[in-house]
Amino acid sequence: MTFIAQNINFTLPTGQVLLREINLSLHKGDKAALVGDNGTGKSTLLKILAGEILPKAGIITHDRLPYYIPQHFGQYNALSVAQVLAIDKKLQALHAIIQGSTDPTLFEILADDWDIEARCQQALDRWDLHNVQLTDSFAPYSGGEKTKILLAGIDIHQPDIVMLDEPTNHLDLTGRKQLYDWVETTPQGLLIVSHDRQLLQLCNPILELYGGGINLYGGNYDFYEAKKAEETEALRQQIEHTEKTLKSARKKQQDTLERKQKESARGARQKKKSGVPKIMMKGYKNAGEQTLARLKDTHTKKITSLRTDLQTLKSQEQISRVIRTNFEDASLHQGKTLVRAEKVNFVFPSGQAVFTHDQTYTLYSGDRLSIAGPNGSGKSTLIQLMMGTIPPTSGQLFLAEADTVLLDQEYSIIQRDKTVLQQVEAFNENKLPEHELKIRLNRFLFDRDNWDKPCSALSGGEMMRLALCSIMVKNQAPDIIVLDEPTNNLDLKNIKILTHTIAHYQGTLVVVSHDLRFLEEVGIQREIRLN
Repeated sequence: MTFIAQNINFTLPTGQVLLREINLSLHKGDKAALVGDNGTGKSTLLKILAGEILPKAGIITHDRLPYYIPQHFGQYNALSVAQVLAIDKKLQALHAIIQGSTDPTLFEILADDWDIEARCQQALDRWDLHNVQLTDSFAPYSGGEKTKILLAGIDIHQPDIVMLDEPTNHLDLTGRKQLYDWVETTPQGLLIVSHDRQLLQLCNPILELYGGGINLYGGNYDFYEAKKAEETEALRQQIEHTEKTLKSARKKQQDTLERKQKESARGARQKKKSGVPKIMMKGYKNAGEQTLARLKDTHTKKITSLRTDLQTLKSQEQISRVIRTNFEDASLHQGKTLVRAEKVNFVFPSGQAVFTHDQTYTLYSGDRLSIAGPNGSGKSTLIQLMMGTIPPTSGQLFLAEADTVLLDQEYSIIQRDKTVLQQVEAFNENKLPEHELKIRLNRFLFDRDNWDKPCSALSGGEMMRLALCSIMVKNQAPDIIVLDEPTNNLDLKNIKILTHTIAHYQGTLVVVSHDLRFLEEVGIQREIRLN
């Protein structure tokens, strides 16, 4: 089975062209990934391919609609599990037939799916959803459970092509491992939108959306990264060449114009001495000026073209470059006890304890610690205890005085009612002049067009960069940085920026993340595992 999309175009209500002449094909057994910066239209393209929305133009050819798992599930919250899995009518038909109905319509609806209930239960069990009932409301389940319910639908419907939008966003480590194993072994054709580099490593080819178009990289994520590095280096060399060519063109224009002006002046003097009539002199002058103007126009067009090329190249370089600013060293000496917990637990008003076992641990300055465990095991509660946001219900907890910053996936240190410039001004404890704040913002890819932009309008990646900039404006790294699922809403470019910055941070680091590659790259040394 082959799925083909030809000349797909899509325009936003604002008139902005989001997708332009997109062509791709997908065959059963392919495992393709779709990547690109936030806002390039990955989710929109997936919805178009899945038949959820219509393109402005283009043709999609397939024998059967793909099975589609969206990134967000709010639209399903009023439905039952059976309705979400699109098997509710078959179940109703089956039960009616079992109760004695002989209505031919029911037999048409059920077709040959007499074992539909058993197959559904088997599919749910495969994803460890043993307690999920088809008659349950979909809404109360966690994000990870909702993802697994939809993944179970693949076994139920057996589609040829499956399209998944950020499938690991809500999955814990166990759920991710199940998904990775499924991706490696499934016979279905896959098109996956993801920023999960471990998942992308299992995909080939990588399709990259950029500025309305699409590029294909015939390999897995490591191959894609290597090719992007080559392209970035080629881009840098092209910028250098264009700058030199532009400088040379300007000099040539100036030299040529000066030479022509001297030649015109010398020719005019000679004609005057030789007694050429004034009316002919005026004609010679006009002809000379016209020649000079044409020459100037030719060189100006060349310089303008080169300048446009240079601006385009520099814009591309800015998009691909990684921030080269690092945190200064934290002030605390290595090895100081920052947090010491002895048999600590927290109990909800209902009487339910968060941790299955009381927690005993010590956090020292300079530690690089991860907090791991399945969803619902109390990772976020443990962070709040470490930060002193909530007191323990039982046990002893010592907290040393320390400057601690929390960067969660919502980037809550960003004040949404402020502009970008006002946000960093709020962190300007050392009274840096405004021009210095703007220099810092430029380093984090916020140019003058962004300084007055409201923080409420920023993307996840922009909020992450502004949060890091705000911390750095304080001119001293915090003693402790706590990261709670920091990569969830970031594209690959911004994950690299965050990874690069945190890897160079010399203070104490506490991370909750299901992104194993991120944990490795920021140098995590030990782990607290919750059950």
